[in-house]
Amino acid sequence: MSRITADLVAHAAVSFDALQSVGDTVYWIEGRPEGDVLVRWSPRAGRRDVLPKGWYAASYVHEYGGGAYVADCGGMWFCNAADQRIYHCQEGRTPLPVTPVPETPHALRYADLRLIRKVGRLVCVRERHEPDAVHNELISLPIDGSAEPRVIASGRDFYMSPTPSPDGLLLAWVSWDIPLMPWDGSWLWLAEVQPDGTLVNRRLIAGGENESVCQPQWGPDGVLYFVSDRSGWWNLYAWRDGECVPVVSGEFELAAAPWEFGYRTYAVQENGIIAIVQQGPEHYLATWSRSGVMNRVAMPYTSMKPYMGVTGKDVILIASSPNRLPEISRVSAEETSISTLASAGWSEGRRSFSQPQRFTFPTRDGAVAHGLYHPPATATNQPSPLLVRAHPGPTSNWPLRLDLHAQYFTSHGFAVADIDYRGSTGYGRAYRLQLRHRWGRIDATDCADAGLHLAAAGLADRDRIAIWGASAGGLTVLSALSSTEVFQAGIARSAIIDPNAWGQSAPKFQAHHAALLAGHLDDFVSTRPLLLIHGDADPVTPLNQVRALSARHPDITRLMVIPGAGHSFRRARDIARILAAELDSLSPLL
Repeated sequence: MSRITADLVAHAAVSFDALQSVGDTVYWIEGRPEGDVLVRWSPRAGRRDVLPKGWYAASYVHEYGGGAYVADCGGMWFCNAADQRIYHCQEGRTPLPVTPVPETPHALRYADLRLIRKVGRLVCVRERHEPDAVHNELISLPIDGSAEPRVIASGRDFYMSPTPSPDGLLLAWVSWDIPLMPWDGSWLWLAEVQPDGTLVNRRLIAGGENESVCQPQWGPDGVLYFVSDRSGWWNLYAWRDGECVPVVSGEFELAAAPWEFGYRTYAVQENGIIAIVQQGPEHYLATWSRSGVMNRVAMPYTSMKPYMGVTGKDVILIASSPNRLPEISRVSAEETSISTLASAGWSEGRRSFSQPQRFTFPTRDGAVAHGLYHPPATATNQPSPLLVRAHPGPTSNWPLRLDLHAQYFTSHGFAVADIDYRGSTGYGRAYRLQLRHRWGRIDATDCADAGLHLAAAGLADRDRIAIWGASAGGLTVLSALSSTEVFQAGIARSAIIDPNAWGQSAPKFQAHHAALLAGHLDDFVSTRPLLLIHGDADPVTPLNQVRALSARHPDITRLMVIPGAGHSFRRARDIARILAAELDSLSPLL
């Protein structure tokens, strides 16, 4: 296999997110260097951009956003990236605002847009930024913007998934409160909708401090469905006759941790259920008949983003595999046929890639953890240097798909190990909660134990192991270099440096997360070289925190500042520079 260059990775792909479907028309947001472009595909017109040039759909609620648009036959309502107002757009016309101008730019932000067409109203989450606090609430407003938005639910710290019934008479939604994250504990509510959009007769359906509920959805039978982890796994339930009834159960996840708004991982159809199923790093598509018989759909994919569209009897997915970059795919579960609507880049057969292999390893305290091992592209007679990667988001995971960052290093002689340390999603609630009050501890030692395990198996050179991490994974890097003797070097992108300081500067959505996860952490102490990569406009971890760390350890740290970049890096030139710098920093291990 020829080496993958930094420029090739930087220019190889766009991203797909926020997929929706309306009839036989499919919408998605395409992440391009210039912004988040809203795209539409239909059998008659094919694929084209929806909004006029210079308009981009993006929500900044929670900073992570999601749920930035909703469409139907009457047009499109979307959050405009530039000013965060909601606009209505019809084909060929200039978008018209339907929400007022805030007194302070970006002080009013919107997400999780839903339509109640029967009463001509839009419902969504609104985030109000005031000088002394940030407030989250549900609002309702006329779809033409003819009246001011009306608050219909408030008083809880966070809201998501306002979901109107098909007849527009009922609304379900989810809320949660600090210090919980929505995957820790949340509440599902139901109320009656009045003609003016207000709610009456509210009642609690499910959830609590020790139960995560998400993705309420109305079935064609008029029944409210939702996902809950009350069994220890995110399984599917229905609210029937005042009771929560199991619909699909098993040791698998039917939802993803809701870091963003607008996730949809299942659909209720006349003849049964179809859902994206997660087990560890792997996803597959499955159907359940009304009698409960399960059928796994034969597909070439192993990873699916948490968005599902439905067109007739077919489903639309954002799917990928170890040989494919993400694709927008139309899947017929009955005929097991697949058609591709859009592709992010290379397809199977164009190039050979290092194939990730799942592995489980023992931890030093007698537990087990999980990972993916990418062998070096060219086999040698000697154990290879190893790059251990800690995923961003302390409760995220590494999916089983083509990862160009991993492939870049395997093509240059490294083995790569992606670690789903304890606390990662995809392995049930008990595994996910093991990180509580131990972030910066067991994630670091799990990464170290994975490296030792692979070295003992002859899959890595014990004396040539490095660690890489981004965001929360950056904290794992710092802790692993300080508390273990396994790693010879580290790389931290957009690192969280100090959980306590991060909790004071992070957005409201995540500011309390550290208090639930982090225990006592020692100061960073290491003699190993460390490359810090950080955007000077990072809203999650301010650059001054990273500068201070680098200044305290000038003999071992190198700080690379990316001008104009936020918490993630999207510009091709930045990605190419970063990859080249990362490889250079690890060159002594080759």
